[in-house]
Amino acid sequence: MTATVEKGDPHHPQATALLQASHALMESLFPPEDNYYLEVDALVSPDISFLVAKRDGTIIGTAALANKGDYGEVKSMFVSEDARGSGAADALMTGLIDEARALGLATMKLETGNVLYAAHKLYRRHGFTDCGVFGDYVEANSSIFMERVL
Repeated sequence: MTATVEKGDPHHPQATALLQASHALMESLFPPEDNYYLEVDALVSPDISFLVAKRDGTIIGTAALANKGDYGEVKSMFVSEDARGSGAADALMTGLIDEARALGLATMKLETGNVLYAAHKLYRRHGFTDCGVFGDYVEANSSIFMERVL
């Protein structure tokens, strides 16, 4: 069964557990100064669209879009380990692109870790290409910056 994507609540216990797993993974891979994830409470901000992927009623993935005014930034993209390869990440990315278009944003941008190869493939599959540093980010050896014009 493919995942369904809908707006969700980052404080839902299943979503929070996935966000915490994502944060733990990032902390295990990158130095603290190169971790740019948003805390759970920050994901309930009015400028954040938070999406969940569900399969059989269980949340198996999360993703967020931060509306930065002239672009949308992909945040908190994560799929549970047992759901990887199921199409949930593609469904979430399609949901984020649809949300960005609905908000009238012309561009989507993201920062991702240099060793997150599966994520790089996902983003490229959805039309993202490498770009320079943006927003409040600084150049970091562990960061890759990407964008997609809508």
